[in-house]
Amino acid sequence: MPDITVPSAQSDLTGRALFPHRHLLSIADLKPWEIRFLLDEAEHWAKSNRGGARKHDDRLAGMTQINAFFENSTRTLLSFEIAGKRLGADVVNMAAATSSVKKGETLIDTAMTLNAMAADVIVIRHASSGAVALIADKVDCPVLNAGDGWHQHPTQALLDALTIRRRKGGFEGLVVAICGDVLHSRVARSNMLCLAALGAQVRAVAPPTLMPPEVEMLGATPYSRMDEGLDGADVVMMLRLQNERMDGAFIPSPREYHMLYGLTPERLAIAKPDALVMHPGPMNRGVEIASVVADHPDRSAITEQVEMGVAIRMACLDVLTRGARGVEGWA
Repeated sequence: MPDITVPSAQSDLTGRALFPHRHLLSIADLKPWEIRFLLDEAEHWAKSNRGGARKHDDRLAGMTQINAFFENSTRTLLSFEIAGKRLGADVVNMAAATSSVKKGETLIDTAMTLNAMAADVIVIRHASSGAVALIADKVDCPVLNAGDGWHQHPTQALLDALTIRRRKGGFEGLVVAICGDVLHSRVARSNMLCLAALGAQVRAVAPPTLMPPEVEMLGATPYSRMDEGLDGADVVMMLRLQNERMDGAFIPSPREYHMLYGLTPERLAIAKPDALVMHPGPMNRGVEIASVVADHPDRSAITEQVEMGVAIRMACLDVLTRGARGVEGWA
């Protein structure tokens, strides 16, 4: 289980001591109080964005943010772009998936190229696990991991945690069922670490073929039957089948998968009456989730997750660049 010990002097920590990390690469690198600190920072931006003040902050003015996405994305890329622009940064989107990498350039050469551009912060998404950490080791500015292979997607876990906290008030004793293609999901890995660290009881619900062997090391209890995994759950987080990462037959068919593991109104009724429904997107309606559940006006928090994504990414961009901006207490 992740370390959930809180330092006795936490109330006296200020500035850089609250978040001593140069990069944001993995939830596994963060202590529980560091996660809570980022959630608290994001809460400010969530309220600001809803209050119409989103165009009036320029704390990143004069700074350059490069979004280098070696893997296609819609939600994450747009979210980081909007976050940077709302903070006043000059945002450059690098379509790395169709750039020099396709011409044979190595990842190290790409890292050196990015570093030579003297960006102030770089957001990276890559199909290979560990690639973002490799680039981070070669550049002189903060790096945020926007998803690397099967490994990690830290800002997605943080935005999911923020959404849950806003809806449920906290995490202690909360039962969260993460259901679907857990094996190929970096979102699941980051969420299991994050939510367990914050005090939630995390369940991983998946067919045996889609359950990673290290699930218990990540802080979750495995369930192979959907009904058992959903029983008494406060939050139900569905995952899509990541067919692009599958090499072989992991399920008989999408239709049979939906019959056994799809979230329908009948299955949602097994969870608590006020159970929250979440999905990181994109959704495969009629496969892992029924439309009537995904669009439920009270139970579904899927669009709120997207909204909280902007707030979390604003917080992370702000916190990681404070040292370069000379913010008091940050080195």
